[in-house]
Amino acid sequence: MVEAGEHGSGAQPAGAAGRDSGAEPAGAAGRDSGAEPAGAADGPAETLDRPLPEGVRRRVVAIAAEGFGGLTVAELPAQLRQYARFTPTRRLKFAGNAMAAALEGETLFRQRIGERLREAQPELADALDAGTPPPAADPLDVAAAAYVLRPTGWVKLVTAAGEEAQRADAERVGEETRTELERLRRELAEARDKSRSETERLRTELDTAKREAESLHRKLRAAHSDIKRGEAALRKAAAEAEALRAETHTQLSAADSEARRLKSRLGEAESALEASRKASREGRSVEDMRVRLLLDTLLESTQGLRRELALPPVSVRPAETVDAVEPGRMTPKDIAARALSENDPAILDQLLALPQAHLVVDGYNVTKTGYPTMPLEKQRLRLLGSLSALAAQTGAEVTCVFDGAELAAPVLLAPPRGVRVLFSKPGVTADELIRQLVRAEPPGRPVTVVSTDREVADGIARAGARPVASAVLLKRLSRG
Repeated sequence: MVEAGEHGSGAQPAGAAGRDSGAEPAGAAGRDSGAEPAGAADGPAETLDRPLPEGVRRRVVAIAAEGFGGLTVAELPAQLRQYARFTPTRRLKFAGNAMAAALEGETLFRQRIGERLREAQPELADALDAGTPPPAADPLDVAAAAYVLRPTGWVKLVTAAGEEAQRADAERVGEETRTELERLRRELAEARDKSRSETERLRTELDTAKREAESLHRKLRAAHSDIKRGEAALRKAAAEAEALRAETHTQLSAADSEARRLKSRLGEAESALEASRKASREGRSVEDMRVRLLLDTLLESTQGLRRELALPPVSVRPAETVDAVEPGRMTPKDIAARALSENDPAILDQLLALPQAHLVVDGYNVTKTGYPTMPLEKQRLRLLGSLSALAAQTGAEVTCVFDGAELAAPVLLAPPRGVRVLFSKPGVTADELIRQLVRAEPPGRPVTVVSTDREVADGIARAGARPVASAVLLKRLSRG
């Protein structure tokens, strides 16, 4: 900020207070080089003893910016000529300090700005010249105009305007302070009310939490009691189980002892029977006579029971239940067929030609023997297609078993016509499933199992089925 007194004499004599009486310092008239003396243009010399009030300074700079445009470049001080083409708004923004300094230091420039002000506001200028500023005018405008025009008593007007501005600022600040104080009081009251309600809410929540905690404590104690009762019941059950286990162990020991005793007695009875038979054959003992007498008694009792029950005489002997070819029914072709090799697929035709024949196929055993390089899915489809054709030709029941352990997911497969397709369950192999199928058949039914696995072949042979190698089935299927 350029203050009004900065361009005057910085250190004035002690009698400077008398400057308002018309006694100007010796060097005051020469402040503006080449300009007319201040007293000749402005009347009695007056100077401010304090900085120009900020509000007055802004109005002074605004007056200079408005009057700036009416001057030629030659009429402008050298430091302001670069702003000659600026708009008033831009001059206020960029040349404010320079214009304030020029108004204070360049008397001729200030007088020219004053002339433009007189032209723009003649009534205000006349009132200032008369020493009676308009009562309704803004004190800041009056002070700014007085500073530019420099009428008699302009310092008092500027000082009064500054004091008025300070008083207005103080009042405004006081009003703002009062408003802010009222706002703070309201906020404090609201905060107190809010704090009170929040305290009540928290107290209510605390009471609720205490009640919930008490309820949880009661439930916890009840749970502890239940746990203790459960532990007691568990200990009781464990003791009962231990007693039952001991009793069972005792019973098992007694059963084992009884079994050993009965086995010993059975051995003694068998020994006695064998001795009796031997003595019977030799006819050397009296006991054989007693045994023979007992046997005759048993036979006569049996005959009497048969007469009592009116049982018919037996017309069928066990040997007649065995299926075989009688002497008069065997042909040379049958005799030749019995001499076939074990690897001849004609054997499979003979087996499947038997009444109610059942063919059980170990699926992967056959496919991995015949076409192991193909994917499992294609192996299954190829084998099942061939088995379907074989079932249609022979009329035999055909069951194909696959190992389910090699499957990553359930197989979506429509079994072909005439073929039953089974997959073993988890934990069960296809070999075990084949043995279960053989055991499920009634004794005497012709069952043929196709598998190269020797363990499977031996197991099903003991169960009464006929094992056939996988190569034989593959030869038969390739024949079509």
